[in-house]
Amino acid sequence: MSSIRVPTESRNGAAHAKKNGMTNRKIEYGVIPPEADGEFVAHREEVLEVYEKPYDPAVPVIGMDEQPVQLLKDARASIPATAEHAKRVDYEYERAGTAAIFLFAEPLAGWREVAVRERKTKIDWAAEMARLLEGRYAACAKVILVCDNLNTHTKGAFYEAFEPERARSLVRRIEFCYTPKHGSWLNVAENELSSLTRQCVADRRFGDMETLREETDAWSTNVNGTQRGVDWQMKIDEARTKLKSVYPTIKL
Repeated sequence: MSSIRVPTESRNGAAHAKKNGMTNRKIEYGVIPPEADGEFVAHREEVLEVYEKPYDPAVPVIGMDEQPVQLLKDARASIPATAEHAKRVDYEYERAGTAAIFLFAEPLAGWREVAVRERKTKIDWAAEMARLLEGRYAACAKVILVCDNLNTHTKGAFYEAFEPERARSLVRRIEFCYTPKHGSWLNVAENELSSLTRQCVADRRFGDMETLREETDAWSTNVNGTQRGVDWQMKIDEARTKLKSVYPTIKL
């Protein structure tokens, strides 16, 4: 968890806190797991069980996650880097709309791919899923999809995007495995998206979707070529031992 300093509301408030011994003015933000939550542990164990499956290219396990990106144009031309100075960019910028990043990852194959679209609606999500199912996974009778329970990640999204025949042909090939509420960290794709954000997107300006698409494509190509598959360490038995507080107490 990261720590941030909380600003004081007033000098009087700060003095009151100091007088009463409240000297620690930091708050830690993060995901606090629920206690004794049957729905949480049921979904978590389902995800962990999926991750324990051996690699099967005929029934691949894939994860997906998404995030919005603010497009920003430089208001003034930047100055290229020299031997004495790093590249210099003016503080001023112009808003150029937004985009959405969709990240797909197949952990055991060591593969990830990024798609950039204008929005992240049901139709956008269904279109990207269809592209994978009819492309990379065209020969697979079924794929297991790990994703969060967002209202756009549904079977119905395909029927809003395609004719019923095509929608049904896609839906019947997907086995959904939803992460629990407040448990999206169980999705490998979320971890991959976090890496993409840190390594490629954060602290940079992208003035248009094409540039963002080129840079994220370069990132996925590089990572796919240099990294192996994901070795997920947490098993169901370990979760039951170390995270007992989230399991309900059985009352007979």
